[in-house]
Amino acid sequence: MTMLSPGQAAPNFSAPATSGKTITLADYRNKYVVLYFYPKDNTPGCMQEGQDFRDLYPEFQDLNAEILGISRDSVKSHEGFKCKLEFPFELVSDEDEAICTVYDVIKMKNMYGKQVRGIERSTFLIDKTGAIAAAWRKVSVKGHAAAVLGKIRELSGG
Repeated sequence: MTMLSPGQAAPNFSAPATSGKTITLADYRNKYVVLYFYPKDNTPGCMQEGQDFRDLYPEFQDLNAEILGISRDSVKSHEGFKCKLEFPFELVSDEDEAICTVYDVIKMKNMYGKQVRGIERSTFLIDKTGAIAAAWRKVSVKGHAAAVLGKIRELSGG
């Protein structure tokens, strides 16, 4: 798997999501898209990251940007997570890891001294043409949503 980098076309996908939608990346052309991959619904870091994106959502919208959260959880799990934390954006279910695989976010991680396979917290900013504008790997939650917003402001001149 090659590492995706700025300037490359973002791999398209179509997958089930919250609100009964099927999300296809190509449907978001002419918008910035923030794809944030997170390990698991209802875990502390993932809750905080989602809340940070939620709290800044109006500012993302002002810059013509959409946010999509992606994990391996089921749509049912996502629905509960989205409702509980009042996320205004959709969560995409990648139970078969197809999207995680093409974006190369499945990694071996240490959890409580054991090697486990899981999602490495990562974010990809896709520009209005469908190309990757920026990529963040091994994301630290604190300040991350604001950094992504700042990058969109920089790119859009806004």
